[in-house]
Amino acid sequence: MPKINQNYSKLPGSYLFSDIAKRVDRYKSEHPGNSVISLGIGDVTLPIVPAVTAAMHRATDEMGDAATFRGYGPEQGYEFLRETLAQQQYISRGAPISADEIFISDGAKCDTGNFGELFDVDNTAAVCDPVYPVYVDTNAMAGRAGDFMPDGKWNKICYMPCVKENGFIPELPKEHVDLIYLCYPNNPTGVAITAARLKQWVDYALKTGAIILYDAAYEAFITGDLPHSIYEIEGARACAVEFRSFSKTAGFTGLRCAYTVIPRDLKVGGTSLHAMWSRRQTTKFNGVSYVTQCAAQAACLPEGRSQTMDCIRYYLENAKIIKDGLSKAGYEAFGGENGPYIWLKTPASLTSWEFFDKLLNHAEVVGTPGSGFGPHGEGYFRLTGFGSRKNTIEAVERILTRI
Repeated sequence: MPKINQNYSKLPGSYLFSDIAKRVDRYKSEHPGNSVISLGIGDVTLPIVPAVTAAMHRATDEMGDAATFRGYGPEQGYEFLRETLAQQQYISRGAPISADEIFISDGAKCDTGNFGELFDVDNTAAVCDPVYPVYVDTNAMAGRAGDFMPDGKWNKICYMPCVKENGFIPELPKEHVDLIYLCYPNNPTGVAITAARLKQWVDYALKTGAIILYDAAYEAFITGDLPHSIYEIEGARACAVEFRSFSKTAGFTGLRCAYTVIPRDLKVGGTSLHAMWSRRQTTKFNGVSYVTQCAAQAACLPEGRSQTMDCIRYYLENAKIIKDGLSKAGYEAFGGENGPYIWLKTPASLTSWEFFDKLLNHAEVVGTPGSGFGPHGEGYFRLTGFGSRKNTIEAVERILTRI
């Protein structure tokens, strides 16, 4: 008889956003006809911009012509996209990354989850708390997290508190860790990290031999003089992997395209992580479609970049509307300036799930309970700027008048 992976049985319930969807569906079935506004899951609402859709049409026409048809593409991604990304996203910012160090994929969520396959289960992972759930859950699935304890923590994971007192930027671990997950601009708190603070992490990793897994999915939302890539920091090539996505940058949540950067000189015990990931991808991944990669390249070129940045400014303005409205009503709110998320303190000592229920039942607005992101997320709540302008304004008005 086959044996299942018992680590799955240790996972507490279902995935956070599945739980939210079930509660919302139940409410809608009990209140048919009522209008529920979602500022919860980080899905985009604006359509893909014209320069990108035009590129997709051209690529589709190519696929319909025998002279330009393409079958299987390279698992690592087409050279034209990788070269564009290297030039536009890295070299232009002084980050020494070459095209052959970029791997095209169908999602940063997949890559951050799958990258743990390259490491032994005896490694200790460190995560920010609160944290994007995928980092923790995939380590638990692999058996690297240990057991789930009554305090809401896994006993073999190092939790790094991100709280108001430290500006939601974690302190360096005092215990030994091997893998460090960092996400900036941050999901869920919406805050960004300075070059000086990021350098502390790079220096720490170089000193201790740890590997930083840097999720920069929201770098396009940065408005201040802050690093967009960890490779803008000297020494990062020797200690960091970076994950990026077109999902929020160019509205590709339904189209699916992302990329992971692994410097060739990044090694663990003499073993190249670049070579390992390449071997993994060529075995388990068939690549992203030609049409999608043409679309992704168009999003990086001047016309597409200008149009997608208009979308990003739209979402940031939504975040500003939410934060200003909440602050005016006396809520304590963070983020929203260099990221699309607002992280607010729940009022009247309500737990994050209690506030979720109150918001849904009284204002018919959906957000994300902070406790779903980890123990230090309790007492907080996440709202996103990814809604339509009309719904964002209406949601804020409902919160201010009904809660």
